[in-house]
Amino acid sequence: MGKRRYSTRISNNKDASSLLFLFILCLYCTTVQCQESSKVTPPFPSTPTHSKNGLKRILVSIFLGVLTGLTGAVVFAFVVRFLVRYMKRTPILKGPVIFSPKITPKSLQSALENENQLLGSSSNGKYYRTVLDNGLTIAVKRFEPFEIGSPERQSKSVKRRIQQELEMLASLRHRNLMSLRAYVREPDRFSLVYDCVPTGSLEDAMNRVRENELQLRWEVRLRIAVGVIKGLRYLHFDCVPQILHYNLKPRNVILDAEFEPRLADFGLAKLTPNLDRATSGYSAPECFQNCRYTDKSDVFSFGMILGVLLTGRDPTDPFFRETASGGSLGPWLRHLQQAGEAREALDKSILGEEVEEDEMLMAVRIAAVCLSDMPADRPSSDELVPMLSQLHSF
Repeated sequence: MGKRRYSTRISNNKDASSLLFLFILCLYCTTVQCQESSKVTPPFPSTPTHSKNGLKRILVSIFLGVLTGLTGAVVFAFVVRFLVRYMKRTPILKGPVIFSPKITPKSLQSALENENQLLGSSSNGKYYRTVLDNGLTIAVKRFEPFEIGSPERQSKSVKRRIQQELEMLASLRHRNLMSLRAYVREPDRFSLVYDCVPTGSLEDAMNRVRENELQLRWEVRLRIAVGVIKGLRYLHFDCVPQILHYNLKPRNVILDAEFEPRLADFGLAKLTPNLDRATSGYSAPECFQNCRYTDKSDVFSFGMILGVLLTGRDPTDPFFRETASGGSLGPWLRHLQQAGEAREALDKSILGEEVEEDEMLMAVRIAAVCLSDMPADRPSSDELVPMLSQLHSF
């Protein structure tokens, strides 16, 4: 950001210098011309009338010279600025754009043309698994930012904006983010390339927990929560400009072999303005009311994820349709917290040692605060990192 401001300042200084130089040059030429004309010996003796007329001519010549010089300088400056902006404009790239040395354009293009295994889908595209010629397994998201029949499909400015956003997202590096490794622009969509993580998403893991196919101890669940909030803090506080996730939910939390979480799909919803973010069970109340999304909206979604890790329940569980449950996960947790019955909310499969239960009850309080109806009552992601990290030694 600083570099942009600095380069803009330099450009403005250059324009001002060019104007001043042209003005001085014009004034100098006019002065020299007047001096030369004054040195010529008149054929007749000078009279007061001739002197006045000569002075008027000199003044008029100076004025016209200055006016012409200034006009020319302004026109020249505008032409130069237009040409500079045109040359600096981001070109629309064709073919694969690669950000990883492990991927080549030819191998990627070949892999995308082959049969791919469907991994999952979301509101703005589908995920596939494919293998490159060198044996590297990658995950490809068919990102579809345009609606069918939308005039934006043919808009170069929209495609250029999406390309700039993707290049910015590809520059982000954090252990709790899924890094964009490459992308390919196609006529009506983009193919986004990520590392393929075989463990799957947090949603897959919690479904296996509910079916008694997987045991996730409290220590692991807390590690997942801490990793998710660290990824959010990086997006909210370390990125300039600030990046909002817009679509945080267990499906977009990818787990590696050590159950270290990585956030996926961050920032992409910004490129799909027609996406209805209020349809997710993890969306903040303000998304339904005034459609205003802030970093505190991401914090609400994190509170829902923390609630899922603590209770083992999905927000769409029929249990929450009952009147006694408050209608959703957030009000239910807050009700139990206020009634001093927070232990009733905990997943029975992680109840055990007394020290861990104390940590879980404290985590319930943190989740309840994150799920506050008013954004101002929720903590920031920067405040949440130490709050959760102090529950256990990481």
